[in-house]
Amino acid sequence: MPDDPIWGPHKDLVTGESVGYLYGAEYEEPNTLFGMPNDAEDVPCAVCLVTQYAVSLMIPGRTECYPGWTEVYHGDLAAGYHGHEAASQYVCVDGNPQAIPRGGNHDENGKLFYGVKSKCGSLPCPPYEDGKFLSCVVCMK
Repeated sequence: MPDDPIWGPHKDLVTGESVGYLYGAEYEEPNTLFGMPNDAEDVPCAVCLVTQYAVSLMIPGRTECYPGWTEVYHGDLAAGYHGHEAASQYVCVDGNPQAIPRGGNHDENGKLFYGVKSKCGSLPCPPYEDGKFLSCVVCMK
């Protein structure tokens, strides 16, 4: 989120409780997977600015891109907790993640990043192994 928001005309609109909320994200569990000192460190956004690529691809379960693709970064796969009802998506957290400076002072439990383990069944084992933390890579072409 930008440090200098520009509010629209509905900023102070009065409504009932039927609204969504935007939370900052926090590294949750296991915090050692993300290299954080605790499970309340705030996650910064990442923006890739490129001029020569048109397609971005995140590949779970790999630390290298396929031939013909250029690696942007690799790291650990993260998502929301499997038991939470809220929607989630898989994201690739850089192998050298950062936290927002002066963050981590409040444990808001809004959007939480959890390490993702493989689960055999519809995911074939082998080649995967049940209950192992998955890596990921972000590639461009």
